[in-house]
Amino acid sequence: MSGSNPLGSEFSRAEDSTGLILWQVTNSWQAAQRAALKPFGLTHVQFVLLAALTWMEASGPMTQSDLAAHVRTDPMMTSQVLRALETRGLLRRRPHPSDSRARAVTVTPEGADLARRANAAVEDTDRRFFAPLASGRADFTAMLRDLATAAGPAVNPSLPGE
Repeated sequence: MSGSNPLGSEFSRAEDSTGLILWQVTNSWQAAQRAALKPFGLTHVQFVLLAALTWMEASGPMTQSDLAAHVRTDPMMTSQVLRALETRGLLRRRPHPSDSRARAVTVTPEGADLARRANAAVEDTDRRFFAPLASGRADFTAMLRDLATAAGPAVNPSLPGE
């Protein structure tokens, strides 16, 4: 190990580490999103679940498990967050019409309205945050999509069928 690189890293500078830069950018982006969502009384995970449910609900009954898989969140955490949103009257959880073991989750009109208003703030924040990428934003998004695909669908790989 040399004195100039006590970690034995492949990088001569910390700023050359893709993982470190991704972590730093993610922290900054999350702070911007927290600020954008604060007026709506939503955490980012609450927003993501509510927005995804609002978007996907038109295609039929959505189970908690399907929603968790779609947004790549832990199923237990998803259940807790959905419970909090249900308490606020933003969604309903009822027995699923075709799967007696599952809960169908639906957005209330109040929840859909809040999701639309919060989404406008989130997308505005994204536009400003990613503005330095200019015309490279679409390519950056495609690269992130490639990483997400390579990472696989499961947050919890012990789930059946995954």
